[in-house]
Amino acid sequence: MDYRGMFDLTGKSISIFGAAGGIGRACTHALVECGGSVVAVDWDKQGLDTLAEELGGRCATASVDVLDAAAVDHYLDAAGRIDVLVYTPAMNVRKRLSDFTEEEFRRVIELNLVSAFRVLRGTAMLMAKQGAGSIVAFSSIRATTVEPGQGAYAASKAGLEMLIRTLASELGPQNVRANAIRPGVVETRLTEQLRANAEWNRAYSEKSALGRWARPSELAGAVVYLASDASSFVTGSILTVDGGWTAQDGRYTPPA
Repeated sequence: MDYRGMFDLTGKSISIFGAAGGIGRACTHALVECGGSVVAVDWDKQGLDTLAEELGGRCATASVDVLDAAAVDHYLDAAGRIDVLVYTPAMNVRKRLSDFTEEEFRRVIELNLVSAFRVLRGTAMLMAKQGAGSIVAFSSIRATTVEPGQGAYAASKAGLEMLIRTLASELGPQNVRANAIRPGVVETRLTEQLRANAEWNRAYSEKSALGRWARPSELAGAVVYLASDASSFVTGSILTVDGGWTAQDGRYTPPA
């Protein structure tokens, strides 16, 4: 058994949605460095161009808005073979449910859950015909541990995890695996506002067992693992990468 080679992605055709974002960008770098033939997908054309430059042109790019069903269908129809799908796009509106408008709620669910369903369903159909494939979607610790102001986001991520488990169950006979990664708090552009507030920054740092925020690159190893043959018997699983956030209770450390 070539254990080192289990993580080699050479020869695998990989599509990563949300590639221009912080987590997606780091994961794209990792997938390329591990030998994958990667297509970086995002609505942000400028971000994709910058990413391609960072990688010296070693990844292809495709500008696709996941909210546009026709654009998603066109990409998947033209993709040919997809051995690995990585799906990261998400948004959050921070306010209490009682203050949410229905339009705001729909916006969160449309991107985080409906668009995810759209991409996952289309890719799953391709993989089922191929007789193999690995789907990796990004969930959140909010799928199971919520705080005031994150109800819509939490509901969308809980729904995403059940989509993943259902795909794993339905497509197992076709050798298609589906798993999700559940990060904690990560240093990305989307969390800049929180990190700029000293009180929030400290509170979120102290909540995890490791006492800090994650760097985007610290999610990349989980993606490579689930994309690779090292996880060939892993499906329907939720891999938590949260620095111990959900392993302990509360932010308060009592005296010994």
